[in-house]
Amino acid sequence: MIEDIQAAQRLDSRGNPTVQVDVKTAHGTFRALVPSGASTGSHEAVELRDTCKAAYGGKGVLTAVGNVRTVIGPALMEKEFDPRTQQKEIDQFMCDLDGTPDKSRLGANAILGVSMACARAGAVAADVPLYEFLRQEAVKTGPYVLPVPFFNVLNGGRRSGNTMAFQEIMVAPTGAETFEEGVRWGSEIYSALKEIITKKFGPPATGVGDEGGFAPPITHLEEALDLLTEAVEARGYTGRVVFGIDPASSEFFKDGAYDIGFKDKKPDIKTPQDMMQLYRDVMEKYPIALLEDPFAEDDWASWSEFNQACEVELVGDDLLCANVHRVWKAKERRACNSMSLKMNQIGTVSEAIKAAKLAKSFKWGVFVSHRSGEETTDDFIADLTVALSTGHLKSGAPCRGEHVAKYNRLMDIEAELEGSWKPSEYAGARFRNPSTYAFI
Repeated sequence: MIEDIQAAQRLDSRGNPTVQVDVKTAHGTFRALVPSGASTGSHEAVELRDTCKAAYGGKGVLTAVGNVRTVIGPALMEKEFDPRTQQKEIDQFMCDLDGTPDKSRLGANAILGVSMACARAGAVAADVPLYEFLRQEAVKTGPYVLPVPFFNVLNGGRRSGNTMAFQEIMVAPTGAETFEEGVRWGSEIYSALKEIITKKFGPPATGVGDEGGFAPPITHLEEALDLLTEAVEARGYTGRVVFGIDPASSEFFKDGAYDIGFKDKKPDIKTPQDMMQLYRDVMEKYPIALLEDPFAEDDWASWSEFNQACEVELVGDDLLCANVHRVWKAKERRACNSMSLKMNQIGTVSEAIKAAKLAKSFKWGVFVSHRSGEETTDDFIADLTVALSTGHLKSGAPCRGEHVAKYNRLMDIEAELEGSWKPSEYAGARFRNPSTYAFI
């Protein structure tokens, strides 16, 4: 049973406050740090931020912390829930306690922190690793699948200092034999990229952004892809890695059009048809296997039209927000073929699992993700990825503690599974839909 629930305001990777939750049971005290999006979709669950400008510029989370201490915690303890067997009931109770469709009363950041900490408590009570506990919650069968890491190694968009509109350019080692080998390849490509950027633009251009990727003085998408192609070739991995692009296009969408010149204040207006052709052109030239949010979150017509003949994974992030209602809408409109899974977009562990199972029932991909531009050192999503056999995830570049914490955890899980009787495999080229993925 839950004996105590406490919360505190702590810092995330950008130096902004976030919610830390401690859940105490007879088996110990279990902690969670809640992620928060630097760029957020308008359909996400609401995280509560304080309005006092004198502290952290109004970004404090003491209101959410207070809700954990004085509302959520006492109510949960009164119900005497058992985290070992009642994760779903705990999560549903918190949603009902909040009483709003977007968790705006108590805050998704308050609710998710408790949900994550309870899952950790449940895993220890059941004497299983967190990934096994979450796997059982999802009623998942088949071999364990280690994901392909999609490393965000080149940055643009609103949070970089260059003039490239597109936010993330990723490299994914699909030809590796193991997750650990994939991490090594990614690290080596990242190192080669730094050398190439230094040679082309000078050492000052190798500063890294929020997600650990480089942001050299480039403007066009093709420039980024050429740099990445050169880095892959320099380390001898041509043909064994694929690229991913997350334009975060809602950031430069206005009045039905896309301004990819918004950063240098030289308008370069593209119609939705222009954007579709731009993506088709780069997909013909480069080994692109994944496009995330290539269109704005409510530009449904463009999503649906592009998906008619899209041969790569088309991931809805801001489009879906891991919300089952929007997932159903996207299915009906045939708007995408994959869902980005970010727990804080929906607000509880159980709801995240439910959204993933729904997406998989449509034969979609599920792309587990950290929050762009923000993270904590909490490695929960590593276990979640293995639990759901999603086949791929992104957690930034292979640098900075908040990113490598997830990759290190996954290497630990891989080693643990290899030393056991449990069958496991690296998703590799089947990252989008591992054939062994099955739910009961």
